[in-house]
Amino acid sequence: MLRDDVRTLWTEPRSPDAPGRVWRDWALLAGTLGSVVLEATLRDDVVWRPVAVMLGVWLAVLPLWRRTRPLAMITLAFGAIILLQVATVVADPPEPVGLYSGMVVLVLVYALPRWGSGREVVLGVVVILAGFAVSVATDDTPVGEEIAGLVFLLMPAVIGASVRFWATARERQLERVRSHERERLARELHDTVAHHVSAMVIRAQAGRVVAGADPAAAVEALEGVEEEGARTLEEMRAMVATLRDSGAGAELAPAAGVADLKRLLRAPGVRLRVDLGLDGDLDGLPPAVDAAVYRIVQESVTNAMRHAVDATEVMVQVTGEPQMVRVTVRDDGARAGRGRDGYGLAGLRERAALLGGELSAGPGTDRGWQVEAELPRGRANNGVHPRTGRR
Repeated sequence: MLRDDVRTLWTEPRSPDAPGRVWRDWALLAGTLGSVVLEATLRDDVVWRPVAVMLGVWLAVLPLWRRTRPLAMITLAFGAIILLQVATVVADPPEPVGLYSGMVVLVLVYALPRWGSGREVVLGVVVILAGFAVSVATDDTPVGEEIAGLVFLLMPAVIGASVRFWATARERQLERVRSHERERLARELHDTVAHHVSAMVIRAQAGRVVAGADPAAAVEALEGVEEEGARTLEEMRAMVATLRDSGAGAELAPAAGVADLKRLLRAPGVRLRVDLGLDGDLDGLPPAVDAAVYRIVQESVTNAMRHAVDATEVMVQVTGEPQMVRVTVRDDGARAGRGRDGYGLAGLRERAALLGGELSAGPGTDRGWQVEAELPRGRANNGVHPRTGRR
């Protein structure tokens, strides 16, 4: 069991999506270099001043690569510290060599488990412990202080591992939400294809029956088959490339749509007044878009009921345009941020993206919370996103 855990840790890949350098990195560099200059200028007890300054500058620069090369930065930092400790054993200076700004090495210790692979973490911890062992061997510090120093040194690594675990767990939860939303879309796609194919089969059978007696009626039946086939292909092209092959045994029921919004917003338990506005052409929407509009309104109104502070009304506006459908849901509660988006909104964003649309959520312009979505109608733009121009 332990051997399997070690093997799993050793093969763990690096944390994905490590950010590039941001302003905080340059602020850390500037602050550390400023600390080096101040200590070198103002402190009178600095031993081997040029060496201490060089080490301080070296340690200040290394964090710039802590996310992309965590093991290399740990090795370079603690390798320099070990060399300095060995040199102090030979030369025996009266005081320890180094500056307080060298504490920046704790940032590297944090970055190792946060961004490194399993192999880098194991090797990096070995390097850190080697540096600590050399420090213990060369100093006459009491055992209690040595233990406290080790805990202090490794605490950033524990924090980094905890942050990574939390981020990984959230990403897995989001992926489960995306997968669930894709399964829902797959069931809706099944309904759409089954409906159109059934109509195609009926029209083809009718055309075959009348082909001999009424060729014109047979041609009309074939035109109907062609139209149904085009609609089916449109729905499939919008989603099938990104859907998983799952949900085969799920319950297949007709998906709710725009026509069901009034019934939804009149349902028992709706504690706020809901103002529903339906404008434009909302007839004949592709089933996937129709169901997406319903789901967006349902989730957004539910969130308003649960989280809106001092709200009295929820405004829902659905507008059908020639190329897209716009959905806006906002409440009149206190204008305050609600922190990180919930999993429901993550699922809605996934659904909108699969349909070639966009969804955004955040504080309203004046009050409350607002959710906005744009969904392409499909056939009006031949699958091209109305804003980006991409398929």
